[in-house]
Amino acid sequence: MKAFRRHAERHRTERIGWLRAAVLGANDGIVSTASLIVGVAAASTPPENILMVGVAGLVAGAMSMAAGEYVSVHSQADTENADLAREKAELETDPAAEHRELESIYIARGLEPELAKQVAVQLMAHDALGAHARDELGISKELGARPLQAALASAASFAVGAALPLLSTALAPAPGIILWVSASSLVFLALLGALAARAGGAGLVQGTWRVTFWGALAMAITAGVGALFGTVV
Repeated sequence: MKAFRRHAERHRTERIGWLRAAVLGANDGIVSTASLIVGVAAASTPPENILMVGVAGLVAGAMSMAAGEYVSVHSQADTENADLAREKAELETDPAAEHRELESIYIARGLEPELAKQVAVQLMAHDALGAHARDELGISKELGARPLQAALASAASFAVGAALPLLSTALAPAPGIILWVSASSLVFLALLGALAARAGGAGLVQGTWRVTFWGALAMAITAGVGALFGTVV
């Protein structure tokens, strides 16, 4: 008799948590820092001050991303834990009602009533809370909230993203800072969009175009306001 071999598969949903935070952080790092530099440069600011503002923007942005991501994802985790606690209490006080609830979910998904009943019985015997968390609440291990992981990924990716336009600023000749930073940042955004699309299994063209378009729009608006008012935005 042959031993049962589990078919191993790798799904991209396991990457959603860190991928979302990393892409958001890197994209925000490039766009916000490049826009800040372009806006300052458009206001006729001395080159040394432009670089200093960019460094300050990198540090402030990375800390802001980490704090915001941690608070946001922790709120999600708190909500998930509260729902799990309530579900656990309901399982202890009225398991029969919870069984019927799980059974109705499987019937709604297309199982015959008798089969749905058997599935509900077996899953609840194996892991009642896990079954309800997954099928009733939509909470799974792969998609669960991880605040610290999200915060670190956001801060690190923001810093990496922000460092790219800063490097362009440091290497660009003073009269061409706006052009150099804008052009190089759009290239960085296009590469980021392509990498994110590939990691997430999406279309390369759509992912690249979406990130590049909005980045270009943000820099254009910031440059316009900087040139118009001579102030940093």
